[in-house]
Amino acid sequence: MKNFALIGASGYIAPRHLKAIKDTNNLLLAALDRFDSVGVMDSYFPEADFFVEPERFDRHIEKLKLEKNISPDYFSICTPNYLHDSHIRMALRRGADAICEKPLVLNPWNLDALKNMEQETGQRVWNILQLRLHQSIIDLKRKVEAAPANKIFDVDLTYLTSRGNWYYTSWKGDKDKSGGIATNIGVHFFDMLGYIFGKLKRNDVHVHIHDRAAGYLEFERARVRWFLSINFDVLPEEIKLNGQRTFRSITIEGEELEFSGGFTDLHTRVYQGVLDGEGYGLEDARQAIEIVHDIRNAKVIGLKGDYHPFAGKELAEHPFLKDAKAFYE
Repeated sequence: MKNFALIGASGYIAPRHLKAIKDTNNLLLAALDRFDSVGVMDSYFPEADFFVEPERFDRHIEKLKLEKNISPDYFSICTPNYLHDSHIRMALRRGADAICEKPLVLNPWNLDALKNMEQETGQRVWNILQLRLHQSIIDLKRKVEAAPANKIFDVDLTYLTSRGNWYYTSWKGDKDKSGGIATNIGVHFFDMLGYIFGKLKRNDVHVHIHDRAAGYLEFERARVRWFLSINFDVLPEEIKLNGQRTFRSITIEGEELEFSGGFTDLHTRVYQGVLDGEGYGLEDARQAIEIVHDIRNAKVIGLKGDYHPFAGKELAEHPFLKDAKAFYE
């Protein structure tokens, strides 16, 4: 049985980490979150200590070691994107490995600094890249590997997940904190694409505004047109009529990838891999971090070249564009 500490207990993703810790027969010692709506902990670790102040949380971890010779073996990190780097460092300094949600960090050079910390402390940083364990992704990777070496696949990625006005008030709507839309809702897809199709060769950005982004990625084995949005209005009409607020589609050579289920225990399987010494480390996370960093800082070229069919959807009427015409030239 390993000991865990968890940072970010009140967030959306925290229950998956709590479940993974419990399902792998481990113990949560303490949790931290500035918000105290963490009743979900009762379903998993009601005896765990909870703190809303990082200073008291850190003191508690130190006292456990000094007074009871108990220390966390792992810190689970489920905090806002811009805090991941700091909380990973806290874990390593405390002599624990870090298991962190994606994006692991916002900038590629942060990975280099964490790699140095790994070497200094002897601890490891692990990333939650659960899509790599999804059976549909495993099957697709095998199919690509079995295809002729010179075969380049044509892929369209569309992910529309509607968000309300709260999004723009929260840290997720702040590019400096979330990394922007491509980072916040797309990084796991970009990791999956690189995992299957190899090294990135080209990265064009056609549209990038506060509620949507679109571009073209060229990997060793694929040409990918992608479109991401949090705006309800860009959903296909049939999705709206069905009362749905999310639309996800990945097509390879015109064939839809079945991707609707199979997500139930992926976090638990990632945790088991970490416990077995077979998790996803810093270098596994690097390419996706580089992709989203480059998208965030790229010059938007407009609707030129091979762009996603959704890229120009209702763009001309978008209130946040001063000159939408430029996107069509």
